[in-house]
Amino acid sequence: MSYKQTKVFNVDNINDDDKKHEYIRNAGLWIKSGEVVAFPTETVYGLGANALSEEAIAKIFKAKGRPSDNPLIVHISKKEQLGELVTEVSRAAEKLMDAFWPGPLTLIFKKKGSIAKNVTAGLETVAIRMPSHPTALELIEAAGVPVAAPSANLSGKPSPTTAQHVYHDLQGRIAAVVDGGSTGVGLESTVLDCSVDVPMLYRPGGVTVEQIEEVIGEVAVDPSLKDKEDTPRSPGMKYTHYAPKGSLTLVKDASNIQPLLNEARGQGKRVGVLTTTERANHYDADAVIACGEREDLASVATKLYDTLRQFDQEEIDVIFSETFPNVGVGVAIMNRLEKAAGGRMI
Repeated sequence: MSYKQTKVFNVDNINDDDKKHEYIRNAGLWIKSGEVVAFPTETVYGLGANALSEEAIAKIFKAKGRPSDNPLIVHISKKEQLGELVTEVSRAAEKLMDAFWPGPLTLIFKKKGSIAKNVTAGLETVAIRMPSHPTALELIEAAGVPVAAPSANLSGKPSPTTAQHVYHDLQGRIAAVVDGGSTGVGLESTVLDCSVDVPMLYRPGGVTVEQIEEVIGEVAVDPSLKDKEDTPRSPGMKYTHYAPKGSLTLVKDASNIQPLLNEARGQGKRVGVLTTTERANHYDADAVIACGEREDLASVATKLYDTLRQFDQEEIDVIFSETFPNVGVGVAIMNRLEKAAGGRMI
C-alpha cells in the first residue's frame, strides 16, 4: 500500500466554518469507503479506519508496521452505538461513562460479532472510548461507522501530538491527515476492563486510578503492566513503545545524571537529558530538554512525546531522563517512559 501524497485537511484555526465542516465530512467519507485517515483526539493523534471492515483495519497494521496481535481501540461518537458493538454493559461501566465520557477513558466490554476480527486480535472483548475532541467526534459522526484507531505513528515510535508528527512518520503510507492542531492530554487514554467482576486497569492514562475509584470504588491493577505477555488483552501492553532513536535510560537519583552524561560523552556519544523547567540549568549536555514542570505533572504529560521526538531531531545517541512521582498522572508518565526505555533504569 502506497500513496503518492498523503492529503492534509487543515481544520486548525480555520475561520471558514463551512469549509472546516466540509473537510471533516470528506475525511469521514474516506474512512467509510475503507481508507485510513489520521485525526486529532484530546490524547494523541489516532489512525482511523472502519472498525467493521477487516480490509480497512489491515491497512492500519500495514501503515504503522504494527503487529497484528496487538488489539485496537474503537472510537464512537455517541453511547447509543454501544448496542451495536457489545453484548452487555455493567453498572460500573455505566457510572464511568457518565463520569468520563466523552474523554480519555477506554472501557473493555464483551464484543458482538459485528466488529472486524482483526480489531480485537482474536479476543472475545473489545476496547471502546468516546473522545472529547470536537473534530474527532464530528469525524466519527461523518464516517457513520465506529472507527478503530491506534496512535498515528510508526509502531514503537513516540506517539504523535501534532499533525506534523503524523506526516513525518506516515507520509505516503496513509490516505489523509486531519490537522486539528496540538492535542491536549498528550498521553493515550486509560484502559479499564469492565468485562470482569472487578474492573481491572490495563493501561494508565489521562483518567487516573484515583479518579476512577472515586466513582466505582477500588479497581484491580493488572500485574502484566510491567511484564510482556504472549497475548496482550489491551492496546499498549506487549511491545516496546514510544521509543526515540537514541538509547533512553531512566535515572532515579538526578544527582547521578551529570556523571553518566560525562561518561557517555567521553565515549564520543551525543548526549541528552529529559528534565523539567525547575532543573534545566543543572546539566551540561548536547540537548537539555525541559518536559513541562515537575510541580505540574499534567504539563509533563502534554509535552512528553514531543520531547522524545526532539531528541531525534537533535540526533542524540544517549538520553538520560529524570523520573517522576508514581501518583496521579505520574503513573501514566512513568509507564510510557519505562516502555520507551525498554525497562532500563539506574
